[in-house]
Amino acid sequence: MATVSVLTPHDVPTTLNYFAPINDDPPYRYIYVSPPEGKPEHNLGDDPRQVVVHDARGREDEFSLDVHGFQFARHVSAEKEFADEEAVTNGYYKEVEELLKNVTGGKRVLIFDHTIRFERVHIDQTYEASIKRVRQLVGDDADRLLKSRVRLINVWRPIGNPVFHKPLAVSDWRGLHEKDLVPVRYLYPNREGATFSVRYNPEHTWWYLAQQTPEEVTLIKCYDSETDRARLTPHTAFWDQGSPTDAPHRQSIEIRAFIFDEE
Repeated sequence: MATVSVLTPHDVPTTLNYFAPINDDPPYRYIYVSPPEGKPEHNLGDDPRQVVVHDARGREDEFSLDVHGFQFARHVSAEKEFADEEAVTNGYYKEVEELLKNVTGGKRVLIFDHTIRFERVHIDQTYEASIKRVRQLVGDDADRLLKSRVRLINVWRPIGNPVFHKPLAVSDWRGLHEKDLVPVRYLYPNREGATFSVRYNPEHTWWYLAQQTPEEVTLIKCYDSETDRARLTPHTAFWDQGSPTDAPHRQSIEIRAFIFDEE
């Protein structure tokens, strides 16, 4: 098998699931709680669209968080298996904190969870939900921190093997219109959050890193309090029909963190 250093670009025609309404109610999803009797768990429909996801391999340095909303970085982690929750939260979190400080110049990093990926085009928080989440996490210190720049950045990393099946696609902020963003209420047992689903727009430009390795991370901006630069990027897993059928299935970890310009 060729190493990533000699791979030729591999653009992928594929289908992405965009948002489509299925009724007239505002979009919602119940998380870890049953909806009221007679109400479905969510009212999010799919709008499958044919797109081309462009290969960024060999062009990684051309992309930046503040221009495109995403960025690729090489980062070797001491953690390899990610099977031990304590090792992840006590060890890997510290590695990601240092990575994000180095990449963004931020002074304080607050990691608040890690998760698996969705397979619908989305952004993990709305603008308002990001601010609300800061207040939930830092309490009385929120007013002070929110006076400076605040960013929410996800750090996505493959585990164990290069990614062949269901790689991660990220969309260039510059092709995104405000009307493309659809707020979706997330209803938890003890709180409410919100994400953005995304309507299809032919101006969206999609990128991925072919056969991304565990030593490479994708940084995904989900919120930025500054409005004169990329504020977020839609992202989703996608299907590459050209992937070898005997290749290992994808495993990945995604860290979500707030970065503050104040300590």
